Amino acid sequence: MPMPFVKKCFIFAFLGALFYFLLSYHIIIVGEGINFRLLKKSKYTLEYTIFSTKGKSDYQILAVDTLREDGIGNLLVEEGLMSEERQEAILDRLDTE
Repeated sequence: MPMPFVKKCFIFAFLGALFYFLLSYHIIIVGEGINFRLLKKSKYTLEYTIFSTKGKSDYQILAVDTLREDGIGNLLVEEGLMSEERQEAILDRLDTE
């Protein structure tokens, strides 16, 4: 039995909204367990849509240009995973490279 037209419209609208969300936000997995934060992207892209900080050093995280430009350093400071002084030191090091 064919799906009613209205039901198809709702499904396509939901899928469109989901795709727009994935284009607009980074989903950053932080800490232990299932703990994630959303970080607004500066441009619509699917690059680094889902990113885990587990097992990565502060330098490795901030070395990703896309995430650094979108403010992942501030997010890590807010979460207490990095101090502001450490963030500044890493950013200075990355600027000189």
